Amino acid sequence: MTSIPISDKTLGVNFTDANEATILVWAPEAESMDLILHHQQQAVPLTRIDYGYWSLETPLLQPGDRYLFRINGKNEFPDPASLSQPDGVHGASEALRLTDFEWDDQAWTNPKLDDYIFYEIHTGTFTNEGTFEALEQKLDYLHELGITAIELMPLAQFPGTRNWGYDGVFPYAVQHSYGGAHGLQRLVNACHQRQIAVVLDVVYNHLGPEGNYLGQFGPYINPKYYTPWGGAINFDDAWSDGVRQFVIENVLMWFRDFHIDALRLDAVHALKDFGPVHILQDIRRCTDELMAQTGQRHYLIAELDLNDNKYIAPLEKGGYGLDAQWIDEFHHALRVTAGGERTGYYTDFEGISHLAKAYTDAFVFSGQFSNHRKRFFGTRVDDNPGQQFIVFSQNHDQIGNRMLGERSSQLMSFEMQKTMAAAVILSPFLPFLFMGEEWSEPHPFLYFADHSDPELTQAVRQGRKKEFAAFHAIGEAPDPFSLESYALSKPQWELLTQTPHQQMFQYYKKLIALRKTQPALRHLNRRQLSVKVYAEAETLILHRWHEEQHMICILNFSDQPQPVTFPELENLSWQKILDSSDTQWGGSGQGEHLPMTASGTMIPSQSFQLYTNGHV
Repeated sequence: MTSIPISDKTLGVNFTDANEATILVWAPEAESMDLILHHQQQAVPLTRIDYGYWSLETPLLQPGDRYLFRINGKNEFPDPASLSQPDGVHGASEALRLTDFEWDDQAWTNPKLDDYIFYEIHTGTFTNEGTFEALEQKLDYLHELGITAIELMPLAQFPGTRNWGYDGVFPYAVQHSYGGAHGLQRLVNACHQRQIAVVLDVVYNHLGPEGNYLGQFGPYINPKYYTPWGGAINFDDAWSDGVRQFVIENVLMWFRDFHIDALRLDAVHALKDFGPVHILQDIRRCTDELMAQTGQRHYLIAELDLNDNKYIAPLEKGGYGLDAQWIDEFHHALRVTAGGERTGYYTDFEGISHLAKAYTDAFVFSGQFSNHRKRFFGTRVDDNPGQQFIVFSQNHDQIGNRMLGERSSQLMSFEMQKTMAAAVILSPFLPFLFMGEEWSEPHPFLYFADHSDPELTQAVRQGRKKEFAAFHAIGEAPDPFSLESYALSKPQWELLTQTPHQQMFQYYKKLIALRKTQPALRHLNRRQLSVKVYAEAETLILHRWHEEQHMICILNFSDQPQPVTFPELENLSWQKILDSSDTQWGGSGQGEHLPMTASGTMIPSQSFQLYTNGHV
């Protein structure tokens, strides 16, 4: 492929120091290309150059001006690399100069991945206003909680104002209703001032259906491949070099021009690329070049459903070089262990024995037969450190893809929620929270969208109904296109001052503080842990250590108090430092009367206890 520019964005509209617009459009099969100055209704022709690109330098287009591109003297479309769509996906593009924003985060250093504690946010529902500006007002709260990295669900311009973000059709344009490009820059700047990293969820495996004009410019979609959400992006067929540059420049823009610290790459298993160099390898290489130039650190994180270690293996070992990946299997095993239903993909999971395997092996399926997939599945990741794996008890998918969008707070007892939180936050992996779970938010998080095409709207409704058939769901799903579904998905911030939500918040705050301060919990050496399972008692002991400090995490998922023993550790003296059943966390207080002995203890039902051999 052609060399990718690292230092500057070249696609779309950019501006020189002399305020002259430089324009580059990829349309390899077009016969002519004109810039349409929307405010003047003036057409300015572009010049064809190598590899299917069209270029123009002109002082006629200025920052803030609206414009379109006319192809073959006929139809006019927004810019594929538009930075702003003030009038939505069907309107004219707005020329922006990203360098106009004045950053003051020069003292910011992106922390080591080991120190990331993720908090997933949907910008539109996180606050009543649904904007970056309103989100910024919550940063002090997140800092108090102990969050070190917020993860924003996709921001690429989508139809309407209500959408999860995975229907984006302008990958370079930040959703205008949220606050647009400069609003995002201000938010990132404010996060860095509070020592919070920003992770952005990006979608490179497909494009949304409404307002998708990229196909008018070139073969962005490969008709040979499909994803569950539509045609696959063309990474390996005719003219794919232009598509690859489009995606790689987008990655670099987020890091370089928006100071984003990490990207969460949506469903990388749906990136169809059978060429000699996978698109993820090129993204890794170019990200490394950018980091070498700027001295800044950026991470690439995969959502992955393949249990294939090549995605997180380094380039020099033939891998794709991604820094970390989500582990849905940890969630599935934890959910079944906590009493969740075993339907759909949950049928593969046996509960506490699989949770124990997730702690020790990261992947639950590492080569054994999967009944759900009807094949042997997975590889081992024995040599990968804990910071390469991200775990959670809930996220937008696992909540919103339920028919009624129930959070754990609607499915599990208050005590079980605390136990699940400990299972995640004190794991040897990177913990990930979904907005509101830290105060046991009872509102659901539903799937919602705002398409204007009636046929598309009906197709989405039918698709949702078909999807739930595998889970044997009864009844009708809430209408994803109603304002009620959107409004109901907003967390209720006023609950933070009420019982028992305040106790849950304080409990999460304590768990996070312990993870940050205790060496045995903070160091993610997967070789310095052991797991003991009492299968019939539905109880698990997670033993982690670093140097002289040992930590014992006891998790009782059963409905009865359970005895636990660990004679192999009798030579150590133990101090209890956290008990989820304590009254200060809204519990019954049962654990206060169950002391630890040299050989073990009794742990209350649906509870968690943490012991250490040293002083805290």
